[in-house]
Amino acid sequence: MSVVEQYARVHIVTEEDEEDPGAVPVLLRYDPDSDPRSVRIDLPGTHEWTFSRSLLEQGLRSPAESGDVRVWPCGRVQAVVEFHSDNGVEVVQFDSKALLRFLRRTYTAEPVRT
Repeated sequence: MSVVEQYARVHIVTEEDEEDPGAVPVLLRYDPDSDPRSVRIDLPGTHEWTFSRSLLEQGLRSPAESGDVRVWPCGRVQAVVEFHSDNGVEVVQFDSKALLRFLRRTYTAEPVRT
């Protein structure tokens, strides 16, 4: 099986005075047969973002951005991913270990050979 899927829990960062819902589940997905250079993050609801795997990797070490997506380290154990759209900005905070584990798995995935 070449597709890599991993669930992670994130905190959604908001400026609103809403109560913090705590950690929410997201799906990290990599499909080398479909697009070997991209990863996908499915946020709660119908929000799905696809962006460069190298952007995610770079953003774990230092601030990085490409188009509507920005990634940067937050302290020693967390990372922030910021998504910009016409509807506004979504900011989520990950444990860096979850993203590193996902990235390692993507580099061991092999495309299906036919």
